[in-house]
Amino acid sequence: MSESECLRFTDKTFKKEVLESNLPVFVDFWGSWCPPCKMVEPIMDELANRFNGKIKVGKLNVDQNPQTRSMFDIGGAPTFILFKNGQVLERIVGARSKKQLVEFIENALKSQSSRTSKQSKSQDVERSA
Repeated sequence: MSESECLRFTDKTFKKEVLESNLPVFVDFWGSWCPPCKMVEPIMDELANRFNGKIKVGKLNVDQNPQTRSMFDIGGAPTFILFKNGQVLERIVGARSKKQLVEFIENALKSQSSRTSKQSKSQDVERSA
């Protein structure tokens, strides 16, 4: 398996790469002035490798991309947002360990799939009633 690197998003690429992605996308909104952001940087590459093929993992510099920062009301860095089907699935603010970020991603995806299966079951019940 080839190594996957953390992607870099910009105001110009965000819509296509994140909001229109077929895969869920985990984004680190970071700043170059932010020491906790620097601590998380190697973890993002590890996450890109771990979830390669399941989700996209990328970063967006909040200073260089004010349009996207404003669109998602990013007040602090790092802020992590997991997107699926163009929607915000979950968000957390502040540096986290690799273990915490893995759990955040896995739990958000699990809760999303359980919500989706509950919705489809309730729609099936409505149709049969």
